[in-house]
Amino acid sequence: MTPAAAVAKAAKNTEDITSFRYTMTGEVPEQGKIEIEASMRAKPDVAVSMQITAPDEGAQEKVEIRLVDKAMYIGGGAEMAKEMDGKSWMKFDMAALGADAESNELGAPRQAEQDPATESTFLAGAKDVKKVGTEKIDGVETTHYSGTVTLDDLRDSLKDKDAKAAEAGEKSIEKYEKMGVESLTMDMWVDGEDHTKQFRMRGDAPQGPLDMTVKFLDVNKPVTVEAPPAEETADLAEMMKEAEQG
Repeated sequence: MTPAAAVAKAAKNTEDITSFRYTMTGEVPEQGKIEIEASMRAKPDVAVSMQITAPDEGAQEKVEIRLVDKAMYIGGGAEMAKEMDGKSWMKFDMAALGADAESNELGAPRQAEQDPATESTFLAGAKDVKKVGTEKIDGVETTHYSGTVTLDDLRDSLKDKDAKAAEAGEKSIEKYEKMGVESLTMDMWVDGEDHTKQFRMRGDAPQGPLDMTVKFLDVNKPVTVEAPPAEETADLAEMMKEAEQG
């Protein structure tokens, strides 16, 4: 199998993933270094539980994000509770806040909107895919591939995807456009079952470098995400409504 065919097969197999756990580490423009542990359910509905640490900001606590029932919850632990009358979670109901609302514009990290399964397929859009060698990732034997893909290449590759996959891909592309990234250097590690075990994305942006590595842990194992208790949650949409009425 050629490197391009191997990468395309791994990308195709991503369509069968319904849930997964992953880690994400590296550097993001404007945010600096970041470390993430997360679980995500992609089907039948999207749900995410994510813990984020930003070492460059001297964060003492992990920020937790949950996405469930089309609402996003951000928990800052004790520090947030001090600022919100004892409530340790902020709720962002995207439907109530308006169709054009984006979580990162409301103060949530960009990673809250990220879909690693979709982005793991990006190397399939490159025209210069090559085999680097074989490596073990967490004891798993993998084949390492690399290449460079522009955002225009990625958009061209969406033409062959179904509507849902194309929409997810376009959302990711727009995120990198907003960063000012025009092309991505991609590395992809594929296991013996033709699934992506790990991938790395690098790019240049006006606000700084992008260098993120995503490692997939459990795949297609049940992921359950629950909304935080109502008594511990402040609803941003309700707060805005009350402010307007006041």
